[in-house]
Amino acid sequence: MALLILFGFVAGAATALSPCVLPVLPIALSAGATGGRRRPLGIVAGLALSFTFATVALVYVIAALGLPDDLLRKLAIAVLIAFGLTLMAPPLAARVEAWISRFAARGGGPKTGGDGFWSGTLIGLSLGLVYAPCAGPILAGVITVSASQDFNTGRLAVALSYGIGSAVVLYFLMLGGRRAIAPLARRGTAFQIAMGGVMVLVGLAMLGNYDIRFQNAIATDLPSFLVNPSEALEDSASAKSALVDLRGGGHGVGSEATGDAPAQGADGSLDLPVLGKAPEFVGTERWFNTPGDRPLTLQGLRGRVVLVDFWTYSCINCIRTLPYLKAWDARYRKDGLTIVGVHTPEFPFERDAGNVEEAIERNGIRYPVVQDNEQQTWSAYGNQYWPAEYFIDARGDVRYVHFGEGEYGEKEKVIRQLLAEAGDRVGRGMSGANGIEPSAGVTTPETYLGVARAERFTNPELSPGLHDFKAPARVPPNEFALRGPWREEFHSATAAGGSLDLNFGARHVYLVLGTADGKPRKVRVLLDGKPIDAAAAGADVHGSDVTVDSQRLYELVDLPRVGHHVLRLEPEAGVMGYAFTFG
Repeated sequence: MALLILFGFVAGAATALSPCVLPVLPIALSAGATGGRRRPLGIVAGLALSFTFATVALVYVIAALGLPDDLLRKLAIAVLIAFGLTLMAPPLAARVEAWISRFAARGGGPKTGGDGFWSGTLIGLSLGLVYAPCAGPILAGVITVSASQDFNTGRLAVALSYGIGSAVVLYFLMLGGRRAIAPLARRGTAFQIAMGGVMVLVGLAMLGNYDIRFQNAIATDLPSFLVNPSEALEDSASAKSALVDLRGGGHGVGSEATGDAPAQGADGSLDLPVLGKAPEFVGTERWFNTPGDRPLTLQGLRGRVVLVDFWTYSCINCIRTLPYLKAWDARYRKDGLTIVGVHTPEFPFERDAGNVEEAIERNGIRYPVVQDNEQQTWSAYGNQYWPAEYFIDARGDVRYVHFGEGEYGEKEKVIRQLLAEAGDRVGRGMSGANGIEPSAGVTTPETYLGVARAERFTNPELSPGLHDFKAPARVPPNEFALRGPWREEFHSATAAGGSLDLNFGARHVYLVLGTADGKPRKVRVLLDGKPIDAAAAGADVHGSDVTVDSQRLYELVDLPRVGHHVLRLEPEAGVMGYAFTFG
């Protein structure tokens, strides 16, 4: 956690030197140049506090009430315009600042008199809300974790260190600007009115998203290290590892396992050492496919071999493992095997019990499944992957762990050996499990559309809110481009009349889709500029349209072989995209 706090401070300082700071900079410079000598200190104090509050505390309210992610931006714009108009009326500004100073003094705050500290704090509070969308991967990770887990001081410390890092850089910029603008500031009232006008103009520009357009325009022509100087730091292995620890992973039997195929002894048996005692199912919600939908416990399953499978229903890698799990359940349940699917969601809609139940029925799953919405069982195992399988013997010890797809033959051998150790007679007949294997030669890695984890987009500086994106005429290989109006949020991107291009190398293209209001909508799919043949594209495609009727994974492209192609998606307004995967 200490390392992540340090990264947060340095990343925040670097962000204050990126194009993302442009909406904040003119206000900070002009506000810091007037008023008392402590006004710059008040501005940075208010910015750090409101930024921390916006990125950690308010995320709970937004997630709980289903409010749009750009609510903070709209609130900040309203505060900026209101405060700017106040400054443009000097008598009113004087009364407001005097009232704030008297109120602070009654509350036990420092008696700063007319030094401008408290009026600066008020400006800083609004700037922190404007600055919140600048949070990079480290803060995005903190935000997404905070939305699904209980609050703790560690997440607060990371967000606060990020805000302080930015505030320190802005403070020194304000001190420099104060000296440079000193001759103008001596004119007092006139400069104050001009400063208020700047705040109003910036607020109106933000209302029309002109700040985002300007930022994107200049970022397109800048080197990547100038656009996002903290990118290398935030993408470092150390930062990612620290975020895993923040989520609760990195401890338990999963963190000690390699996921490699088990070694084979001279007698043909598998070497299955004891990796540790299997943790119980903890912090779970609804159970499915159990008698009366009652919870199961590992203690109650003692004497049986248990396979715990961590999955989520929109994950293509998880979906491709289901035929094998179902075949093993059908073949070995009567011999002493119990499979438990621990459904740990990746996206907010996967937390809905109705959606999980529908996915269970759609995929024909008959073994028990439990919702792990708060990731408590996931964390107890120290798990970090979807899918991940933990093979537990009849004594409750974890004997083998595998991450991801593949090694199905070895896994079935593990099941048979653990059943034999328990004294069960499994016979010679195998399950005959068979499923879809990933295609060889796929070059395009998965990516997300939400700003928290978006990668390989040609659009610079993705941030929450409604944007009118520009895209290159030709998208580079293995990259993505949003074109036209889209509403970006932390977990998703919602079409508002725009399109999406990607240059991929794969046979299959999958995309997690939903709609903003739950009503069915269509997505037009063009491959290399032409409509996709319905027979080649899958059952969900009619002509060149995909009908999005629920929040789940959709197959957009099904080609005879792996190839390099350009795909264009033209979704109706209200279609939400979450994540691309390829096979």
